[in-house]
Amino acid sequence: MSASEHAANYASPISSNTSPATNVAVIGAGWAGMAAAVMLSERGVPVAVFEASRILGGRARRVVMQGTELDNGQHILIGAYRETLALMRRVGAETHALLLRLPLELRFAGGFHLRAPRVPYPLNLLIGLLFARRLDTRQALAGIRFISRLRAVRFRVEPDCSVASLLEAHGQRGSLRTFLWEPLCVSALNTPPDRASARIFANVVRDGLTGGRENSDLLLPRVDLSRAFPEPAAEFVKRRGGLIELSAAVRRIRRENNHFRLDDRPQRFDHVIVACAPQHALALINDFPELNAARIAIGALDYEPIYTCYLQYPDSVCLPSPMIGFTGGLVQWAFDRGKTSGRQGLIAAVVSSSGAHEEFSQDELSRRIHRELSGTIGDLPAPLWSRVIAEKRATFSCRPGLTRPPTRTPVARLLLAGDYTDSDYPGTLEAAVRSGVSAARAVFETPGC
Repeated sequence: MSASEHAANYASPISSNTSPATNVAVIGAGWAGMAAAVMLSERGVPVAVFEASRILGGRARRVVMQGTELDNGQHILIGAYRETLALMRRVGAETHALLLRLPLELRFAGGFHLRAPRVPYPLNLLIGLLFARRLDTRQALAGIRFISRLRAVRFRVEPDCSVASLLEAHGQRGSLRTFLWEPLCVSALNTPPDRASARIFANVVRDGLTGGRENSDLLLPRVDLSRAFPEPAAEFVKRRGGLIELSAAVRRIRRENNHFRLDDRPQRFDHVIVACAPQHALALINDFPELNAARIAIGALDYEPIYTCYLQYPDSVCLPSPMIGFTGGLVQWAFDRGKTSGRQGLIAAVVSSSGAHEEFSQDELSRRIHRELSGTIGDLPAPLWSRVIAEKRATFSCRPGLTRPPTRTPVARLLLAGDYTDSDYPGTLEAAVRSGVSAARAVFETPGC
């Protein structure tokens, strides 16, 4: 049976009005779309997922280079990603086997080293700051006061301003700013501090550094990102009768009375969750005049890139820790894939947000990154091969006062999901998963469902 025949048969009870069950189309099989599909199928809602690519995961997916399965970018999860971790466990993705969990540790090539011990919060953070290398007691106490002041206002920043302005207003300078707050901002918001939202940054500090020791744990994927959640999620959905259709781009959503059709597909759907990247979502909602506000919000988004340079060195090459930070150059973080996933000698260097590096050719960027790594952590042999993956629209630019479209739209039963939708989180995996969960809950709460 072909995929289209399977889909037609799957939807036939709804199309013929012989069943009161709700059925849902999910457009996009990234982390948001698969989160929605898991929630729906778990509740017995018939769901069909349509993905334009051949690989599940959206902007956090597997790629194959030099015969090696890797990722289109590096993603760090943290212990505070409760929705993501809960859904991973729900679909049978064993987090202890798929993720390397480490206590918060920030090690930089310049000598800065902060490690939070495995003691209850807030002692873990207090000890980590007071004993951090290249951070004197005065700066450590300034960092503690900063967090305390944010707690006092419940981490609300009103009015919103840039992260740089927030840090300056609270006296966050020197090594504290260089090695802790600014790297945290760029890593989480993928936006430089001088134009990143302090309101969203405060939420990251709230959830990532306070509330519990395990919240600040770093979780580094041991496997490729498709295998970490989207693929187990797809198997979970299929076991419950759902459809996962790959290489199945959707170009138009048509409204027919109380139902929706996707392009010329024969089946009809009661609900549609648009869970693709915002620029693709914009094209899909273009036929709905009621969604003008959402179109304006999506159309106003700016984007920030993430460049990941993979450098395969001889097996003997390794970093002093699974991840190491850099300042003052192109690279923000380098990951030792030998320590996380057993790919000996493979280093993944990350260059986040926009900058002069966007003008370099891939070969030139690889050469510069190799020289930067070699000059900072010791002489390295020439890489056996290198490859740059450029995600030009990796995340939205998380700027102060940004208007983001809500999950629920004025079109009944047409929903949006994705890390760009209205949330107190930046464009992260957790934001994507939360949006998918919210979209599924909106389906459950629809009268008559």
